[in-house]
Amino acid sequence: MKNFAAAIEIRARPETVWNLLTEAQGYPQWNSTVDKVEGRIALGEKITVHAKIAPGRAFPVKVTEFVPSERMVWSGGMPLGLFKGDRRFTLTLTSPGVTWFTMQEGFSGLLAPLITRSIPDLQPAFDAFAADLKRRAERRA
Repeated sequence: MKNFAAAIEIRARPETVWNLLTEAQGYPQWNSTVDKVEGRIALGEKITVHAKIAPGRAFPVKVTEFVPSERMVWSGGMPLGLFKGDRRFTLTLTSPGVTWFTMQEGFSGLLAPLITRSIPDLQPAFDAFAADLKRRAERRA
């Protein structure tokens, strides 16, 4: 089964990083992996992510966990849990003004073994997302 993860130390407070992660309209300004994010990033809200790795395709997800400046989960997939993807963002204050950022995505469900075969290698996009976030957050700090 495929899983992807990225982690990076960011010299900015968790609140600064969180503000970037939850401002949907701002993603294209700092994130080289995303064309746009539609919707409002808040608990229970549905958003649509347009990723550069899949031009012309939209990924609808729901914000299923939302703890400000700490963690957030975007979940998407098929009805009845046949296939589910969860992207988890975690922010940890490691010292004053320094945040450890992690982003992980995992897949589950009865059809996951079949569907994950067609998912491309997302690791370069995960690494770029983390680096872009670091760059913008540190500029804002």
